[in-house]
Amino acid sequence: MVDPLYIFLFAGIVSMSAALSAGALNKLAPEDKPAFMQSSNGQIMVVMAGNLGAITLLGAMAFGFLKLQWWIPLSSMFITFPVIHLVFFQRILGDLRNLALMFPLVLVAAVSLYYYW
Repeated sequence: MVDPLYIFLFAGIVSMSAALSAGALNKLAPEDKPAFMQSSNGQIMVVMAGNLGAITLLGAMAFGFLKLQWWIPLSSMFITFPVIHLVFFQRILGDLRNLALMFPLVLVAAVSLYYYW
């Protein structure tokens, strides 16, 4: 059986990273946005990816509080997940590539949370 800590950490990291990247892309000035975000469909896609990341993060937090000690999800939400995103993913990949990488992983995380709940 898979340890709940691994499921929680995977789901939390990828969903927090996707949500933060989508938020950063939406806050860019119109002239600094990537080419596909110049249309309204591209902006809607980024918003929906960020929303799915946020909903999956809520599910990961509920899973963590249900299956783990209370301090593990609480400290991960405010310390571990944002630090991993800012130090590793945002610096190495940038916001656009990070969102493109994390969005399929968010889908996998949502399915794994549902399966192992």
